Amino acid sequence: MITSPAWRGKRFAVLGLARSGAATVRALVASGASVLGWDSNEAARDALAKAPPLQGRGLGWGSVSPRPTDVLESLHPNPSSKEEGLFAVADPLEADLTGFAGMVVSPGVPLNRHPIAPHARAAGVPLIGDIELFAQARADLPVHRVVGITGTNGKSTTTALIHHIIETAGIPTRLGGNIGLPILGQDPLPAGGVYVLELSSYQIDLTHSLDCDVAVLLNITPDHLDRYDGFEGYAASKARLFGMQSKGHAAIIGIGDAASANIARQVALAGRSEDVTKIAPGVCMDQSRWPALQGPHNAQNALAAIAACEALGIDRAAIDKGLESFPGLPHRMERIATRNGVLFVNDSKATNPESTAPALSAYPRIHWILGGVAKTDSLEACRPGFGHVVRAYTIGEAGPLFAGLLEGELPVEQSGTLETAVRAAAAHAQPGEAVLLSPACASFDQFRDFEARGDAFRAAVEALG
Repeated sequence: MITSPAWRGKRFAVLGLARSGAATVRALVASGASVLGWDSNEAARDALAKAPPLQGRGLGWGSVSPRPTDVLESLHPNPSSKEEGLFAVADPLEADLTGFAGMVVSPGVPLNRHPIAPHARAAGVPLIGDIELFAQARADLPVHRVVGITGTNGKSTTTALIHHIIETAGIPTRLGGNIGLPILGQDPLPAGGVYVLELSSYQIDLTHSLDCDVAVLLNITPDHLDRYDGFEGYAASKARLFGMQSKGHAAIIGIGDAASANIARQVALAGRSEDVTKIAPGVCMDQSRWPALQGPHNAQNALAAIAACEALGIDRAAIDKGLESFPGLPHRMERIATRNGVLFVNDSKATNPESTAPALSAYPRIHWILGGVAKTDSLEACRPGFGHVVRAYTIGEAGPLFAGLLEGELPVEQSGTLETAVRAAAAHAQPGEAVLLSPACASFDQFRDFEARGDAFRAAVEALG
């Protein structure tokens, strides 16, 4: 794991003990900090408290200490000690956080609605996330560089692609943030390594000192507006990634939407015009050698990845090799199988119309499976791809709504379930066509998450025989 002497002898509270929260607690305790940890899920609390290396170092298992701050105060490690710190299971809302070095919050906690935000602010304690802790630890790590990638759509693919190209070039690298393993739970890189971090707006909100050597913004479209004061607040969150950068560090920004283009202008006007590389939409590229990077949206993702890797000094031959060998991501334009000349593609990660729209332009003739829990009552963002759709098959809660929106535009069937839609699409599709699951919806009506939905699609395709 990544540890830091900067945390030794300090107190932190951690709210949310899933993967990143658990890794955060372990890293802090191993560094000599004392930690209050809490999760509303009792199983998550118990699993962390009773597992090595925290087992035997904790206090108050299974119940909230009446005075959790006093517990930590009385057994707080000596700041000069090299011993591991302490961990208490207690709700930080019931603790006096005065004097704590940080309130570490899971990105899933809505800061605009959850009482932890005013509680921490009243105590003068900064609200931070695990990415901010990583930023604080950087000074004690071997010399390295950091690439941070954000955007509404495409950031997972672009992050994985950059990591793959760096790895292909023979440079030590770690993948983390909003993708892969928690960054604090991974071993530090040797000197010369590159950390590649996918950063959601939620993670950026909880980060204050991450100076990325290369920062990438792909695009900004309306999303997560329940967490922000309108679209402008959401865009401002993305812009903070560049506000934390030092002059001379690369800023790679897609300018296909007005909000992102405005951020590019603001970065340039801040005296950093030489740092900015603009990624314009509509650039024609030969993607024939990149099987996992089809469609105009992946052309933009590839351009951003190329610019980021060039900023790192990676030569074009290594970049080309990485683009050609990139395997793609599960559930993002994932090629599942070819049956009787028909390609089946899993794009379950497309949970809003803006994310689905570019997928509809990736293949000339598509049988489109869509539906689930709608985030909007409009499919206008997908309209540019309607000409590629041979037939649509709607599923889930939004099935009737979407069928009504598409009737008169293109042939549509209300399939109801994913299995029924796959069978119907396979029966209609002709050789050379593609069956595309790109739902434009969340999955929670019929599935645990988009991964479970994608796995069900794969199973339904395999069941075709």
